[in-house]
Amino acid sequence: MTAQPMKATQNTRLGIWLMIATTAVFAVQDGISTHLAGSYNVFMVVMIRFWFFAAFVMALASRAPGGLRGATRSAYPVLQIFRGVLLVAEVCVMVVAFVKLGLIESHAVFTCYPLLVAALSGPILGEQVGWRRWAAIGVGFVGVLIILQPGFAVFSPWALVPLLSSFLFALYGLLTRYVARKDAASVSFFWTGTAGAVAMTPIGLWHWQAMTPTDWVWMATLCCTGALGHWLLIRTYAVAEASAVQPFAYLQLVFVAALGITLFGEALQTHVIVGAAIVVAAGVFTLWRQRLRAQVSAPSTLP
Repeated sequence: MTAQPMKATQNTRLGIWLMIATTAVFAVQDGISTHLAGSYNVFMVVMIRFWFFAAFVMALASRAPGGLRGATRSAYPVLQIFRGVLLVAEVCVMVVAFVKLGLIESHAVFTCYPLLVAALSGPILGEQVGWRRWAAIGVGFVGVLIILQPGFAVFSPWALVPLLSSFLFALYGLLTRYVARKDAASVSFFWTGTAGAVAMTPIGLWHWQAMTPTDWVWMATLCCTGALGHWLLIRTYAVAEASAVQPFAYLQLVFVAALGITLFGEALQTHVIVGAAIVVAAGVFTLWRQRLRAQVSAPSTLP
């Protein structure tokens, strides 16, 4: 969820393992979020999570060259604030989807976000999207329909909640790429955590609920997994190219499915498996086309 920091020595194999570890940690985080949001208000849970996230990014910024003052210097301050608000809104929407629709089906739909990134990269970033990637986008959304159509979920508006979350996250990712034209990754990371925490504080405090000591332990674990996941992601992009490791991010769906089945009693239905496989295949194809596009000197020659 962060932009790429400055590159160190490239080690793709290490980057792949770090990405796998990242997806495992984020899957655990989603499981804990589902548990807590099933008993407490979503806004409060997300607020506390972002408080810790803000403290984490401020601690990182204070140790970086330029300190906190350097981290606040952005060429796009309004857009950076909007990115932070966008991300915290996406987290709230996705946690609601976990509670109402389940971990497995929510993540199966959410995996379409790279397709949304490809579709929106034209109007937002001015990038050319050729017919092959448009075809992959279309195929991917056929997969989403396969996930949502069978069963009762299609008759419920909750079925559209993870799709909204994927749209918000795709928009967040595109804006991250846009501000990266002038802002360092450390600046974007700082604004993401702090703006999100500030935006959520009045809403979360309004919905404050007393938590049991046991759930405070789970809350602390949620905050720690969030910080660990972001740290692993930073390390991943520091040692490997994003295009080389990004396909392995889809393994989060596998880890989430394991948690959903073993801890939350969810069923792995055939239509979800088929639809998710189609979405993932289409997403990997778009990532591959993007990598090819980055390797050629004239992007317009590759549709």
